[in-house]
Amino acid sequence: MTIATLDNRAATREELTRTTYDLLVIGGGILGTSVAWMAAQAGLRVAMVEAGDFAGATSSASSKLVHGGLRYLQTGNVKLVAENHRERRALAADIAPHLVKPLSFVVPVYRGGPHGAAKLGAGVFLYSALSVFGDGVGRVITPQQALAKVPALRAEGLRAAAVYGDHQMNDSRVAVMTVRAAVDAGAVVLNHAEVVGLRLTSGTVTGADLRDRCDGTEFGVAARLVLNATGPWLDHLRRMEDPAAAPSIRLSKGAHLVMRRGEPWKAALTIPIDKYRVSFAIPWEDHLLLGTTDEAYEGDPAQVRATDADIAQILDEAGHAVQGLKRDDLTYAFAGLRVLPGGPRSVAAAKRETLLSRGKGGMLSVAGGKWTTYRHIGKLVLDTLAHLPGRPLGDDLASILPAMPLPGLASPDAVALRLWSDREPGHRMDPLVARHLAAHYGSIALDLARLIRDDPALGERIHPDGPDIWAQVVYARDHEWAVTVDDVARRRTTLTVRGLDTPDVCDRVSGILGAP
Repeated sequence: MTIATLDNRAATREELTRTTYDLLVIGGGILGTSVAWMAAQAGLRVAMVEAGDFAGATSSASSKLVHGGLRYLQTGNVKLVAENHRERRALAADIAPHLVKPLSFVVPVYRGGPHGAAKLGAGVFLYSALSVFGDGVGRVITPQQALAKVPALRAEGLRAAAVYGDHQMNDSRVAVMTVRAAVDAGAVVLNHAEVVGLRLTSGTVTGADLRDRCDGTEFGVAARLVLNATGPWLDHLRRMEDPAAAPSIRLSKGAHLVMRRGEPWKAALTIPIDKYRVSFAIPWEDHLLLGTTDEAYEGDPAQVRATDADIAQILDEAGHAVQGLKRDDLTYAFAGLRVLPGGPRSVAAAKRETLLSRGKGGMLSVAGGKWTTYRHIGKLVLDTLAHLPGRPLGDDLASILPAMPLPGLASPDAVALRLWSDREPGHRMDPLVARHLAAHYGSIALDLARLIRDDPALGERIHPDGPDIWAQVVYARDHEWAVTVDDVARRRTTLTVRGLDTPDVCDRVSGILGAP
């Protein structure tokens, strides 16, 4: 690790130690990050710590969708779909249009399949109506039209298809930008900082003792209120507060595959598996994202993986509608854990599938939710914190602006054009690289361009088969809290998902980070 990185972490630890915070958020997944962002906007002194990397577990193992949830119509939850659509539109139009992209979805109707064309047509029309037709009108199309959108679609037995609009993202990049937004609002954050114990004052949780996993330094954080947002590790932290705490959650594993893709797709596929389950095949990062599974998980959350059985199941289910899938085209497989209510002890369920409980020491535990409504969930949790008995946060929280954008807000097309045109002909940035940076950083990509102007070698591609460049590694180290090779390869860049994190690449990234 470079001296600068060590100094930055030491300075952050010192700041965390010398201040008594209004709120300490334990857990830097998207739920904890969203609450930290909202609380900082409300004027609170906020600290957030994470044992691994920000969004290093389930929050970067999603289906990469920002969507209304077509399947909720199957259960009649029209209100939830409308609420999801409202938040989706806000993200795509006002909060993160540089990171959230529109995408059409095709639902094939096969002979003998679980749904007919009339039913699906009515469903996607209602779905688009609940979105105020912002992504066009959901409708039924012919097999020929469907094949024009998805060349790899299996034509045998195809009777028709329904089409509707939603959005997608790179969840890791949205997470990093949200952490940055929280810091811009005043939060103090540190990743790779593990809680080894909770601080108690007269039986009340008033902070935490931590160990920096990078160099072993132990330190503590004092706070008026502690929020447990550790996801699958929720009950582990609850037992630190109360060794007799009964289980409050159960876990469900969802696995995904990333595959090399042949010719480009113009739309994604929503593939009905039975009357209730669907699988997705989504063009993403120049590859194909397949998934997901849904099965109970009782093992160590840190050891969750996509197994051979998961891979076989996902390929089989995608094969219902996609031709030519080969295991040899697999570049990356990953799995995450959904947190669901469970255990003998009742847990209050707030809106949007968010679970809230308060322990005997006053620590609030929160889990659940989803990417599409993560901002709204952050506001909901903050409102709950503000009205806890005894008002531990006080009475004077400021109002939050309704649409605070994530850093880098800009038109990706305009940023890409600027990156390409800023240099003289013959020395211009590769258009593919320019588009990649614009779509993952927004206007912050111009900061990377300045790094390249100072050191042209940073403009070189990390791997010839991908658009990531060395400036991203330096920027991740200096401005995005990247500490390990995995932080960079899997979450700050797209090297891992593309299967380009070769030993040579990892060694060079490690050298830049100064990490083992």
